[in-house]
Amino acid sequence: MDMDMDIETLADDADVALARDSGGEAERYEAAEAEADLLRDRLRLAVISIATAEGKKAGMTVAEPVVACIADLAYKSAEQLAKDAELFAQHAGRKSIKMDDVILTAHRNEHLMGLLRTFAQELKGKEPASSERKRKKSSKKDERVIDV
Repeated sequence: MDMDMDIETLADDADVALARDSGGEAERYEAAEAEADLLRDRLRLAVISIATAEGKKAGMTVAEPVVACIADLAYKSAEQLAKDAELFAQHAGRKSIKMDDVILTAHRNEHLMGLLRTFAQELKGKEPASSERKRKKSSKKDERVIDV
């Protein structure tokens, strides 16, 4: 089984599924289910690829059932983290998930929470300050307004 070929095929299938314009609610539900299935398969293939590569680096062969189990665990963990982040946002009265919600999902794992906080700080350091993005500097040309 050629992993790169499967990932490309899944990517193409996902693009087709996303581009499909469905009119009815049942069709939209089916399209959403198909998209979810494709994303799940993409994640599983990526995890399988990573686990296999890491095994090779360590000079080990990882059995297929073990790799499949790791891939399934990664998907279920990501799914649960997404649900938890959504619940934290809803609890805060928001409809969008913020970085703080993601950090809160790791409240049972202090090491992971520390890593997420560090990552969030690094992201904040790379962003321009919010006042700089929104505020437009006035030029001298704008200040020379002639009233008639």
